[in-house]
Amino acid sequence: MSVENTRELLSRYYGAFNRCDWPTFLGLLTDDIIHDVNQGGREIGKDAFNAFMDKMNRSYSEQIADIVINVNEDGSRAAVEFLVLGKYLNTDEGLPEANGQTYTLPAGAFFDIRDGKVARVTNYYNLNDWLTQVRGRA
Repeated sequence: MSVENTRELLSRYYGAFNRCDWPTFLGLLTDDIIHDVNQGGREIGKDAFNAFMDKMNRSYSEQIADIVINVNEDGSRAAVEFLVLGKYLNTDEGLPEANGQTYTLPAGAFFDIRDGKVARVTNYYNLNDWLTQVRGRA
């Protein structure tokens, strides 16, 4: 896959995310997608990824902004830096109580690309920064 094709794939990935277009979003993933959850475990498969997204969508409303996509020479790997503009809607288990708090969180993701689809995504953000923001806003 070329650098430009990978950039376009990831632009479509984040565009679908921002539109909450989950069929398109999931359609950009391989069936055996590897998802490394921030400060969590590794999940494998599109069904597991879909279940994760369902859980997230119950507690959070998020948009991805200021996206910068970096791609290696053959288009097989990428790193993306962005801001998460979010609202904490419903209390997520083990986390502070949700009261509609808003947050702006610098984040990043690392991707493996295979056969024109996302084969791995590893997400990272600073959980302590998020906790400070949601505890300080109501």
